[in-house]
Amino acid sequence: MLYDPEKLLLVAGPCSLESMGTCRPVAERLAELAQRWPDLNIVFKGSFDKANRTSIEGARGTGLDEGLAILAQIKASFGFPILTDFHESHQVTAVSEVVDVLQIPALLCRQTDLLLAAAKSGKAVNVKKGQFTAPSDMTHVAAKLQKGKAAEIWLTERGSTFGYHNLVVDMRGFSIMRQTGHPVVFDATHSVQLPSAGSGRSDGQREFILPLGRAALAAGANGIFLETHPAPDRAISDGPSMVPLSELAGMVESFLQVWRLSKSLAAEK
Repeated sequence: MLYDPEKLLLVAGPCSLESMGTCRPVAERLAELAQRWPDLNIVFKGSFDKANRTSIEGARGTGLDEGLAILAQIKASFGFPILTDFHESHQVTAVSEVVDVLQIPALLCRQTDLLLAAAKSGKAVNVKKGQFTAPSDMTHVAAKLQKGKAAEIWLTERGSTFGYHNLVVDMRGFSIMRQTGHPVVFDATHSVQLPSAGSGRSDGQREFILPLGRAALAAGANGIFLETHPAPDRAISDGPSMVPLSELAGMVESFLQVWRLSKSLAAEK
């Protein structure tokens, strides 16, 4: 099992892989954090294709072959388990040769064929809860993966649509989704997106990542998913909702403090 209840799960990396020049500094910083805090369980993430850009002009990233080559290098150099998202069932074979966690994007979270293909891979599967999906509806998503005999199932909250260009996080959702018996992760960066609000691209409010992440852990989240970049304002996607790499250590330390306290309080019950 990749998930360890005795450690805080941290899924972190750039939104788009972009290049090895972007990914290596992030992996180096994550390796430093892993050495500093033994109760962190770090999974490196990055996307090879941003297939749901707001605009046709939006950069989509490295593509499958180059992206998997970068992820394989990160895994070989740093030893991190690897997570990436995919969008079509036929990609599972190639992706599962490199990664340890297959991720189903939020907008595809109910796609049965995609879920079953991921389950069949023998890898862990992380499903982002759709912005249009109630937390209780994720029981059906988990059931599909269980039917497909998925090796390990994670469910990730990433905010719910609230009017136009806005998302909110219902903190009750962590308790509701934990009733499935599977780990629940909070996507702290996509939850602060302002979808399609930036003149042909998504905007974001990264200043709310820290308070929402702490609140989610206090509410019962088992892990944090966040995107980080050496220079977010120059990133090809989701820059406004990514954590500057220089701020990552302080943020993770704060998350660990809340997680440890929540874990301690739960043990006293």
